[in-house]
Amino acid sequence: MTPLEVDGLRVAVRRRGKALTVLDDVSFAVGAGQCLGIVGESGCGKSLTLRAAMGLLPPGAVRTAGEVRAGSGLAMVFQDSHASLDPTMRIGSFVADVVRRRQGASRAAARRQAVELLAAVGVPDPGLRSRAYPHELSGGMRQRVAIALALATDPGVLLCDEPTTALDVTLQAEILRLLDTAREERGLGVVLVSHDVAVIRQVADVVAVMYAGQIVEAGPASEVLDRPRHPYTRALIDAVPTLDRPPGPFRPIPGAPPDPAAYSPACRFLARCAHRAPACQEVVPGIHALDERHRSACVHQEGT
Repeated sequence: MTPLEVDGLRVAVRRRGKALTVLDDVSFAVGAGQCLGIVGESGCGKSLTLRAAMGLLPPGAVRTAGEVRAGSGLAMVFQDSHASLDPTMRIGSFVADVVRRRQGASRAAARRQAVELLAAVGVPDPGLRSRAYPHELSGGMRQRVAIALALATDPGVLLCDEPTTALDVTLQAEILRLLDTAREERGLGVVLVSHDVAVIRQVADVVAVMYAGQIVEAGPASEVLDRPRHPYTRALIDAVPTLDRPPGPFRPIPGAPPDPAAYSPACRFLARCAHRAPACQEVVPGIHALDERHRSACVHQEGT
């Protein structure tokens, strides 16, 4: 069985007594040893998708449709590593407690495994550092501990919610390398959420682009990021400065995503799209196949 399959996921929240669908027909699969990158602007539903898969929806949100099939365990690495750790516990004790609960190991065996996990994620002098409290560690080191905690559950798929956002570029690269190493050595499936196209390009095998609660393009990373077929994907890529692009003005995407209360059967990117046409104002079909691997929700593919 595929380590993780999400099919037709819908999530609604209540606002002023009305149920608003904020995730709409989200589907994807993650294979063993594969990294799926989910990219899109803040508020598009990326983090909510991971929380729905984990069964950790915030108060007021409810899954109204869809299935989440996990062939093996799921674990999650959150953006705020400080909030993921108990400030009253030494990090070694915290990791060891997870090992004991998951594996039923003895206290001594759990402590040994905790030190091994800390070493595996690159914590220097793990025996000594295992006795530190979270506030005594840097942000990058806390994120390594958060990854060790996730690995302590022996998951089949690791869900990573913007795990490098609060880190500088050097630490970001180290954490991404660590996740890649864990994926290769353990055969983990990884779902990495980010608003940063460059991060997704660096680590993902396959990419899903989200906009206004929907996946609007999906496929192999090389196809989606080098030959995008949805105008939103192209706009996201064009908004990222690169060294190989001639100097010029910053190219932000005009406008803002629609409020969930304003969602309609029409294309949700309509108001911001430079390629909009009359057909885009009608009922737009869901994401559809362009070929065996590449899918897009755009009704026309020319000029994107």
